[in-house]
Amino acid sequence: MPANIQVILQQDVDKVGKSGELIRVRPGFARNYLLPRELAVTATTAAVHRIEHERAVAIARAEKAKREAQASADRLSALAITIVQKAGEDGRLFGSVTTKDLEAALKAQGVTIDRRKIHLPEAIKAVGSYQIPVKLVSDVSAILKVEVVAK
Repeated sequence: MPANIQVILQQDVDKVGKSGELIRVRPGFARNYLLPRELAVTATTAAVHRIEHERAVAIARAEKAKREAQASADRLSALAITIVQKAGEDGRLFGSVTTKDLEAALKAQGVTIDRRKIHLPEAIKAVGSYQIPVKLVSDVSAILKVEVVAK
């Protein structure tokens, strides 16, 4: 009986490895836990080649998404939006400007960004200029310039 066998993880397993990794585990752990739950498959040459191909395709897809996100970030950084809200004499807004309002203003200018990517620490409650970070992909972000004016 071998001391360790090689398996390829199909899903992330805590304290063992991430999906797609080729790991060495004890035979009993593989036979009794990983394989029955379909968390891993045995490391045959065909499975290793398939995982390598999927990894190469995923890397290419990630690079393409990063290029597209960088182009969107450049467009967003050059863009300035103005939001008109009712405000009191002291510059405080009646209500607030949220990510939903920012998403609608961007959509009116022809830019579609998911509001969950807009990182607004708290709602804007006063008239003024703001620079709001928008995180498009893990390492690509842009600064959105927002001007809130009184009605």
